[in-house]
Amino acid sequence: METGPAHFKSEAKPAKSRISCHALRVPKILEKDGFVFFFYSNDDAPIDIHVRRGGGEAVFDLDNDVELRESQGMKLSDIAKAEAIATEYKQLMIKKWHEPLDR
Repeated sequence: METGPAHFKSEAKPAKSRISCHALRVPKILEKDGFVFFFYSNDDAPIDIHVRRGGGEAVFDLDNDVELRESQGMKLSDIAKAEAIATEYKQLMIKKWHEPLDR
């Protein structure tokens, strides 16, 4: 006995990415106190750094002062700690942001 229609066939195909997996890199800059700082290789100016901890993520602009641009799912205390780390390592992060692509 069949449990479903015999003519059912999935026509769904996986979505094609607009960016080749070889073109996009996600260099990790720093890992400290459970925070992982990184950037996307296709990012343009202004210079920004992404940070993840647990299930949350935040983005900080680094051009002038370290400034939070956006966050999702990250506790306020973690955002404050991430900002302090980004401030401490700002020059290293800017240097690494420029290195891979010779921007």
